[in-house]
Amino acid sequence: MSDTEEERGPMAAAARTAVRQCLELDADESLAVVTDEKREAIGEELYLAGSEVTDDVSLVRYPVGDQHGEEPATGVAAAMAGCDAFLAPTSKSISHTRARKEACGGGARGATLPGITPEVFETGLAADYGAIAEECDRMLAKVADAETVRVTTDLGTDITFRPGSREWLADTGDIAEPGSFSNLPAGEVFVAPETADGRFVVDGTMDPHGLLDEGQTITFEVEDGQVTDIDDETMRGEFERAAETAGDAAYNLAELGIGTNTGVTELVGSVLLDEKAAGTVHIAVGDDSGIGGDTEAPIHQDGIIRNPTVEVDGEAIDLPEGV
Repeated sequence: MSDTEEERGPMAAAARTAVRQCLELDADESLAVVTDEKREAIGEELYLAGSEVTDDVSLVRYPVGDQHGEEPATGVAAAMAGCDAFLAPTSKSISHTRARKEACGGGARGATLPGITPEVFETGLAADYGAIAEECDRMLAKVADAETVRVTTDLGTDITFRPGSREWLADTGDIAEPGSFSNLPAGEVFVAPETADGRFVVDGTMDPHGLLDEGQTITFEVEDGQVTDIDDETMRGEFERAAETAGDAAYNLAELGIGTNTGVTELVGSVLLDEKAAGTVHIAVGDDSGIGGDTEAPIHQDGIIRNPTVEVDGEAIDLPEGV
C-alpha cells in the first residue's frame, strides 16, 4: 500500500477492497464509477482506487434521484454498459433498474452501493468476504429446495412464502465474473417468491424512516403476493406515488432475504448494511425483475425484521448469530 493510500485512511482501504478483492479489476480493464452529489466523496475514493490499477477509469456524477429504483440518466446507463466493470455509490438505489440489468446483460460486472455513507463504507468493506461466502453457502443449502418458507416474530409477523420455480440467490461480494452483480457491502441469500400470504411487521430499518425507534413498527398485509394494506402513512405515500406510474406492480411482494454478514453487529439505519446483518430477515415490496422475478416497478423498498423465526417446509432452521 502506498503512502498516499495510508494518508487517505480507512476510506482508501475500503475502496481498495471493492476494486481489488470484490471486482478483481485488471490493468487492461475499464472501470466506471457512477455517483451523485451526496455520495461524491465515496465515488472519488473508488475512482482513486481504480486508477491505481488501470488507466481506463472514469467518474460520472449525476443529480440525486427521487426514489429507489428510478432509472438513472442516459449518460449514466451508457457509462455502465460501456465498461468492463462499474461501481455505483448513489443515494437512491439503481440495483433494480433497466440500466443496471442491461449493463450486466451485456457483460459488464459491478456493484451498487445505494445509500452508502462513509461509516457504512468503512465498516461493511472491512468484512471477511471469505467467511460471508461460506455463510451464504450454508444458508443456501437449507433453503434452496423449499416449497414454503414461513417467517414469524413476537411482534406479529406471520407470513408464508412460496418460491415456486424461482431460484435462491447469494450476494457474497464476489463480482469477478463478466456479467456478475452484487450489492456492497454484501452478505445475504434471497429469492423473489412466486407468491406470499400473511403479515410482516418491520421493526428494524426501512427507508425513508431509517432506523426505527424502539417500539416503532410498520405493518404490511399481504394476499396472493400483493400488499393490500400498510399501517404507516409515510410508507403508504411512497407506494402510492410509485403506483401512479406502475399500478399494482408497486405493491408486488418482491423479495425474501436472510442476512449472512456476521460482521454486522448492530443496525445503524442504512438499509444497504442492515439488510445484510446476520440474524435478520428482510422483505421487499416493488420491483423484482432484477432478482429472478417478472415484475417491473419504479420502487423496491426493503424492511428489516429483527429476531425472526424461519421455518422451511415446517421445520425451524438455525440463523447465523447476529444482531
